[in-house]
Amino acid sequence: MAGLEVLFASAAPTITCAQDALVCFLHWEVVTHGYYGLGAGDQPGPSDKKSELLPAEWNSNKDLYVLRYESKDGSRKLLVKAVTVENSMIINVLECGSQQVSDLTLNLNDYIDSEHLVDFHRAYKNSEELRSRIVSGIITPIHEHWDKASVSPHREFPPATAREVDPLRIHPHHPHTTIPLLEPSRVGVAVVLVHLTTFTSSPTAACHTCLPIIPSCLRCRRGGMIVDPLRSGFPRALIDPSSGLPNRLPPGAVPPGARFDPFGPIGTSPSGPNPDHLPPPGYDDMYL
Repeated sequence: MAGLEVLFASAAPTITCAQDALVCFLHWEVVTHGYYGLGAGDQPGPSDKKSELLPAEWNSNKDLYVLRYESKDGSRKLLVKAVTVENSMIINVLECGSQQVSDLTLNLNDYIDSEHLVDFHRAYKNSEELRSRIVSGIITPIHEHWDKASVSPHREFPPATAREVDPLRIHPHHPHTTIPLLEPSRVGVAVVLVHLTTFTSSPTAACHTCLPIIPSCLRCRRGGMIVDPLRSGFPRALIDPSSGLPNRLPPGAVPPGARFDPFGPIGTSPSGPNPDHLPPPGYDDMYL
């Protein structure tokens, strides 16, 4: 505890009670962790100066002690308040930049001998425990918060762009996406078909283990459906869009290749009466 005895000797004429001795110990602990004392009170004053000694009028109020500190590199400022409540002292420390707060409550009788305040070697009791409690309850929380803020001052990940968060965006299809390899000896044609329709829209994008057993008629096909009725290779009957109409549609009414549902049964001419289409019994009875 080098330096504490010198500090105590310099402040001994003004130490008159147990809380004075405890605040002197607290001041020494803050200074040993890289701070200078600036002055007493909440606001800076014209007489403020960086010093390792206690400022003037530091104990003018025995119920409330207010001290200000600044780190040696000038990056941090602390506001320390110690309030006396019966035989206890409540210490509150505010780091002015980050607004980080830490507090500690100490029992005066556990660490100060009020009967021997003039003797440094007898004034303090359990000094190592007192020092450990001040460090763990006040100094460490302030420094840990500061270290985290200095290491990651910004967000770890940049904010998502509008394109990334668009809920209506359809992601592009990548036909050459890697898919799990299958053992050729255990793969059947049915499994390959499921494999293809599940992982890719084109058989040519399948893994190399599937290609040797895919039927040749499937390898040259494109599209997501393995069995496509429109690309099966069999001739399809022409659909007359005028079916079911009394007159034929004018030329160009249905563009070539357009999807069109005819008005009536598929055929090349308007359909006439069908002997199978008999009216149901009593169809003309209005009371049915």
